[in-house]
Amino acid sequence: MATAWFLLILLCLLMFVVLDGYDLGIGVATLIERDAQRRRDMLELVAQAWDANESWLVLAAVALWAGFPLAFGAILPNTYLALTVMLLSLIVRGISVEMASQAPPAPKWERAFGVASLAAALAQGVVLASLTANLTVVNGAYSGSPFGSIGWFSVLVVATVTCGYLALGYAYTKGKTAGDLRAHAGRRGTVTTALTSVLAAGCLVAVNGTAAPLNLHSPARAIAFAGLLLFAAIGVVTALVTLRPTSSSDSAPITGLATATVALAIAVVVARYPILIPPALTLNDTVSPPATMVFLAVGIGLNVPLLFFYNWFAHRAFKGKLLSAHENRDLSEAR
Repeated sequence: MATAWFLLILLCLLMFVVLDGYDLGIGVATLIERDAQRRRDMLELVAQAWDANESWLVLAAVALWAGFPLAFGAILPNTYLALTVMLLSLIVRGISVEMASQAPPAPKWERAFGVASLAAALAQGVVLASLTANLTVVNGAYSGSPFGSIGWFSVLVVATVTCGYLALGYAYTKGKTAGDLRAHAGRRGTVTTALTSVLAAGCLVAVNGTAAPLNLHSPARAIAFAGLLLFAAIGVVTALVTLRPTSSSDSAPITGLATATVALAIAVVVARYPILIPPALTLNDTVSPPATMVFLAVGIGLNVPLLFFYNWFAHRAFKGKLLSAHENRDLSEAR
């Protein structure tokens, strides 16, 4: 039961990272985009489905709190500051994207959207890095600093997460736009994807110097880890090839990067299972009683297909290319 519940939490987190990752990346990209029309079009891409994407974070938090209370009680106090920044940033993003979308032009709201996106990405990187710290649990309660531990590895992870989100954002933008913005996103996406790959490789090497080193002593574990890294590499290569403006494939870049992200995350889980909190607290050490788990499985389990439907409907309703005002005018004249 503990493993099944952990997989559910992992599913929610991966859905959040991939889906909210691309719209966080688009938000960060608006900060370095000088063209006002491009910024406007990129913001409209996020306005279509951002609320559906962020719903997975709520479900993941509830599942962790109820399913692994000891882990929740140790991880949360260690990341209070980063989580507070992230939640406030997500609130600002939600407000700013709606305000900018409903009453253009709104340069101040657009800037707030970009800054909040960057702050949320940085905070998520800090939270992820904190999971490799040695969390002290005394008599079932967390005992340590409420501000976490910031060091060289945290900086590396923060850079990787932020750059990875930026790559996802450019890949999604290329698939959903046409003309100049599509080509622009493809060029920048190629650079950020290559940089993210280098940073991610650095994280895999550097993590062995933290309190959560990779455990690859078992042959089966090592083979699974290598196989997942191969999938991640294939995803990255696919994205690099199809991000080029000359490539006619629009869905392959985001698919390749999503595959790489999921494969890399699962590879790390395989190399750490069943440790949940460094250095030695396992899933079984932190899981709720069986009766609680059954109750939760019914309640939260019913929400998972609803969220899948919510995401599918949001993206289905806004399928196709987003055309700028200039492109819409040209299309009308052609007709």
